[in-house]
Amino acid sequence: MPNLENLKKKAKQFKRWHQDRYYPVAAEIRYWLTRYSHLSDQQILALEFKLADAQELVAAQEGFESWPALKKGLTDMSTTAEQKLASEPTLIDAQPQLFVSNIQAACDFYSQKLGFDIAFIYGEPPFYAQVARGAARLNLRRVELPAFHPELRQREKDILSATITLDDVKTLFLEYTAKNVPFHQPLRLEPWGARTFIVRDPDENLIAFAG
Repeated sequence: MPNLENLKKKAKQFKRWHQDRYYPVAAEIRYWLTRYSHLSDQQILALEFKLADAQELVAAQEGFESWPALKKGLTDMSTTAEQKLASEPTLIDAQPQLFVSNIQAACDFYSQKLGFDIAFIYGEPPFYAQVARGAARLNLRRVELPAFHPELRQREKDILSATITLDDVKTLFLEYTAKNVPFHQPLRLEPWGARTFIVRDPDENLIAFAG
């Protein structure tokens, strides 16, 4: 469970980054706070950005509509947690990292073909980015050489880079079919009951979608 004190520190860090004109923070502000979605990095960094704004950003990242809602949610979760005997830590999120040869080309594919939003692109020239759709996030990392040996790719035909679960896999498959998305595997019913399909990105990363 997130710690409120750590989230307060995180909000203060966002505010300091904005004051220091640290441009990657502009992408985070634009993605998580819709009122900034139409502004450029320079415009966002030129505006006043209060601690309350930074707290709202942190709340949005944690899935809450406001900072007060986040604090109430943490209190409720803390009360629930205290009522249980927690013997192990809870894993909250996982963000697969995909290795790509060109960040911009990869972002174009995931945004234009797969319907992801670009959360941020970092570096000049870009070497790191994140794309998001719903609760799914994929981190993109530029590499100079192929991440997988060609012989391995030849022998192992179904090496997945990420698996994304969703509630209506058929509708998404039809959406991607209409966009001529390259499929490694079409929609099918697996022996264990799940419906799945696999997309192949320009760098041969295989992304499975399962419902």
